[in-house]
Amino acid sequence: MRLKNKTALITGASRGIGKAIALELAQQGIARLILIARQQCCLKHLTREIHQLAPEVDVVVISLDLTQTGQIKQFIPQALSDFGPIDLLVNNAGVAHQASFLSSTIEEFEAEIRLNLCGTFAITRLIAQHMVKHRAGTIVNVSSLMGKLAAPTYSTYSATKFALLGMTQSLRMELASYNVQVVALLPTLTETDMVQNTDKFAWVIASSPSDVAKAFVKGLRSGKKEIWVGWQSKIAIFASYIAPGFVERAMQLSARLGHRQSTRQTEFEFKDCCNAGPS
Repeated sequence: MRLKNKTALITGASRGIGKAIALELAQQGIARLILIARQQCCLKHLTREIHQLAPEVDVVVISLDLTQTGQIKQFIPQALSDFGPIDLLVNNAGVAHQASFLSSTIEEFEAEIRLNLCGTFAITRLIAQHMVKHRAGTIVNVSSLMGKLAAPTYSTYSATKFALLGMTQSLRMELASYNVQVVALLPTLTETDMVQNTDKFAWVIASSPSDVAKAFVKGLRSGKKEIWVGWQSKIAIFASYIAPGFVERAMQLSARLGHRQSTRQTEFEFKDCCNAGPS
């Protein structure tokens, strides 16, 4: 995919991987960025960063809660009307809870479903309809290595990321005849605010958001259907095909060795650039 003179919409853009992708796209010559997150102040801060790197990029910020489908139905059609076709949709917004399955709650599960799946479905449906009409566009769903290889204490998160890969594969086949590409991005553990207070896994080397963003752009340009980030991801995925039982045992051991103090971790704590709570 060529990025010059294109318009990209990124959800969950205020921090972490979404922010890094926005900055990387700006440096690669994107014409317009439409940035969506809950925290308006963080989006404004990111806009200043983008303009320092690439003053010519047109940046539009939309404060939107993707768990509220009414907001999606209100703001997305308006954005399409105001700014024209979306060439690239990056579904990055997501939430995770780390907890043993037996101590997890239905409220946590439903929160992940609402954002990771329902929110992604709602915004993708509206923009995909527009892309089909124009017979052009690329949709990137940010899944995870845990969408290929589940991990202990992440049962609900893994469930949503496996489901997101299934949705990606299905849409890829449905929309191909309309010249709409559908791609999955699969980061491994990434050093973001979201993982600061979680139990780590032994032997896992974390990527930086910048690493993920660079792999993302490289994968887009090469036309990959699944963009894997980092050598550890590639080894883990290939190993799971060849020796799934061995990989499961290795994951169990990695989780035990990396376990810190508690047996349960509640919802990840988010601290935004304005100290204003969740994005």
